[in-house]
Amino acid sequence: MGLQICPKCKERSFTWFISGKTQLTTWSCFDCDYEAKQTDNEEQVCENCKETSKIKLKDKEKEYSWCSNCNTTSEL
Repeated sequence: MGLQICPKCKERSFTWFISGKTQLTTWSCFDCDYEAKQTDNEEQVCENCKETSKIKLKDKEKEYSWCSNCNTTSEL
């Protein structure tokens, strides 16, 4: 998967890796150092673009849904 648009800084520098200890998917931005954990492994259909590309992310402040296709976010 290529770089995605970061939900925080809006730069195309957002990507993921799997943590060895917890096996959780972590999303991280190379530009602004934003980091969020993926809380659900199943992608959902995005209400905005109708693609199956919406996941749940949780950072230090909030939990929200994010679509990697159209880059929209929504509060949970």
